[in-house]
Amino acid sequence: MFDFKDVTVIIPSLNPDEKFVAVVDGVFNIGFTDVILVNDGSSEDCIKYFDLAKERHPECVLLTHEVNKGKGRAMKTAFEWYLANRGGAGVITVDGDGQHLPEDIKKVAEHMIQTEELTLGARDFSLSNVPARSRFGNRFTSFMFHTACGLRVSDTQTGLRAIPAKYLDIFLRSEGDRYEYETNMLLDCGRKHIPFGEVPIETVYLDENSSSHFHPIRDSLRIYKHILKYLASSLSSYLIDITLFTVFTALGINTFLSAVIARVVSSLFNFFINKKVVFNSDGKFVKTMIRYYALAIPQMLISAFAVTFIVDLLSIDNVALKSVIKALIDVTIFFASYFIQKKWVFKNDKDKTEKNG
Repeated sequence: MFDFKDVTVIIPSLNPDEKFVAVVDGVFNIGFTDVILVNDGSSEDCIKYFDLAKERHPECVLLTHEVNKGKGRAMKTAFEWYLANRGGAGVITVDGDGQHLPEDIKKVAEHMIQTEELTLGARDFSLSNVPARSRFGNRFTSFMFHTACGLRVSDTQTGLRAIPAKYLDIFLRSEGDRYEYETNMLLDCGRKHIPFGEVPIETVYLDENSSSHFHPIRDSLRIYKHILKYLASSLSSYLIDITLFTVFTALGINTFLSAVIARVVSSLFNFFINKKVVFNSDGKFVKTMIRYYALAIPQMLISAFAVTFIVDLLSIDNVALKSVIKALIDVTIFFASYFIQKKWVFKNDKDKTEKNG
């Protein structure tokens, strides 16, 4: 039997309805005694539900944003208050719309206490009651996480998360103030070597998830921002590379030398963009550049030799066809390059310090 007095429940909400009060009741009914409510700039006619929850449970702490600042900012506000005023095993974030059942909140808390991992309540998106936009959005995000970041997360947007207290200060520095913040927390788990696990929970969608404040286009762009930055950097570098290669071969320079020169120029551009914009690396400049070219030079040689081999083997003279062959070869090493850059080349010095200390 677990004692949940050492765990704080955080319930951020924007414009709640009567289900919010039922969520607060359910949290207390299963044994939690410390609850932080965050009113993220709700309208006047919805504030009554915060007041009612406080009236029924005076021990609740109510934090208020005068204007809407986003779910991520609401979570950070609660984390800051917790670190300044509480001490315990950790916190659990719970959505205020009734989608997280009391027993599931309890299961996630137990897993966190047992493992000291960031614990996610994972829904089953294969069920028939899951709205199409939620099913597609989560599957696509999970695919991107695994493909571009090497993280296996089955429910990337779950709001039910148990977070050990020792990681809260790290997550306070995660980027974002709205829905992208929850994604950035998971990305930081990979960057900062924070262990995480998943616990299966009931998949509850009420009225086709009509109460959700998630905006598919706007918030998806925020969520995929970091992945898109890498793709944009790689695409820009590649366009420089393939353009220079095409120009040099058209001028009569041999295939191998054209590939080498094009890659040197494009790699310099890629290095500076990835260091400053994509990975925001604070690593020492010379050391980072050495690591970068320890990766880039073998890739350049592999690309150049492979293009030359295929062009010579097939006796290809057409410039456009040579460029197509080079494009196909370079795409095959694209994802491997991302993983190595993320894990080794642009690894932050402060990340190493946090892991060791």
